[in-house]
Amino acid sequence: MTLYRQRASKTGKTSDALADILRIHDLQDQQDVHTRHTTVLYALPVLLREDVSGFFKTCRVEDSDEPDVGDAPVAILTAVSDDTEKPINFNPIKISIVLESEVMVTNLPRLADAFLVMFGLIYALHLSYPKELANTFEFVQKILLGLEDGKLKPRLQALKNDLLIHV
Repeated sequence: MTLYRQRASKTGKTSDALADILRIHDLQDQQDVHTRHTTVLYALPVLLREDVSGFFKTCRVEDSDEPDVGDAPVAILTAVSDDTEKPINFNPIKISIVLESEVMVTNLPRLADAFLVMFGLIYALHLSYPKELANTFEFVQKILLGLEDGKLKPRLQALKNDLLIHV
């Protein structure tokens, strides 16, 4: 979170987007580990300057049995009971995983759980990471989970170095 706050204090589109995510996080009544996980997962692709518009999808719980996922190759679908226009939902009713435009897993309780299950499915089924989020998934794979050590892209190596400084 310290790294996100540091980057949000600068200027630019990425900094503005990070500042918005952190502002929403700070307004939450409950500040627990799950809230932090959700914030970190929403902010990671933003920090890596990736497009998350087709990845994080939201629908009303009434529509969650037949959601409109479009042609999303990979997405996390959050079902909420109130405002679907919020950029981040900390208390969803349920979360589903979409692969190849089909809802594969549903009724996951938290975003972090859904993200790891989705990552596991993509990794185990040898699916390609979505192009829009290639850096995010590679970061999770190589740095957070320590799978397949190898040379990192410069952007990921810089983020890894920044994280080592702030630990």
